Amino acid sequence: MALISIEDLAELDDEQLDDDVTDSSEPMDDEQQERLYAHWQAVGRTHQVSVPREMTGPIQEMTRRNQEREQVPFATISRHEKMGEVVFEERVYPAGKWACITKGEKLYEQSISMAFMKLMRFICKENSAGRYLGMTVPVVNEVQVMDDGVTFTKDILTAYYLPAEFQANPPEPTDPDITIVHREPLRVISRVFFGTTTEETIQRQINLLWELLGDVGYLHRQMYMVAVYENPGVPCRRNEIWFIRRDP
Repeated sequence: MALISIEDLAELDDEQLDDDVTDSSEPMDDEQQERLYAHWQAVGRTHQVSVPREMTGPIQEMTRRNQEREQVPFATISRHEKMGEVVFEERVYPAGKWACITKGEKLYEQSISMAFMKLMRFICKENSAGRYLGMTVPVVNEVQVMDDGVTFTKDILTAYYLPAEFQANPPEPTDPDITIVHREPLRVISRVFFGTTTEETIQRQINLLWELLGDVGYLHRQMYMVAVYENPGVPCRRNEIWFIRRDP
């Protein structure tokens, strides 16, 4: 399957996704729907996946509601700056209910793409409540590293935090691949980076953060998280690498 570059995506963003498509709460006409679907297909090709036609509805729903995102709650413990910029920070995320799915495709980016499309359908009415649940950010991808400290294991867990409205009584997914999981509090060291997320780019961020932190024993070395704040249709999206404390 042919790949396209970030520059190609930027051009697509300018040419195919006008403000009336991405910012309007009004229903899209057929031409706008096709432009939006074509854009997501182009993004999918960068991840070596195909976006099926049944994703058209969820894509439109999440695009129209792009400004209605709810932040996953957290508390900042400390912030480390250099020349006025935040280099990394330590946070605690409380216990809560997450919708989780594990995929084990050939490539990391294929796994997270397939998982997120399933979660999008869950969020957009394929649930026991029969309604749009609301988007929360970040969506988190959990990666395990083999004994060599470099190679990712095949299975990637992708997790979506349920909005506050549904934390006490989560709707059930219609997709059996998705499970609702109560996750314990999580304490992380977090560093921001931008762009696409592949095994190569993530490994680069892991190495960089270890260089900044030095040799510390209170963090896991075989499990990391990648937090994603924008949907895959955004060419240069914000991400974070999370190192996980052993003692939250």
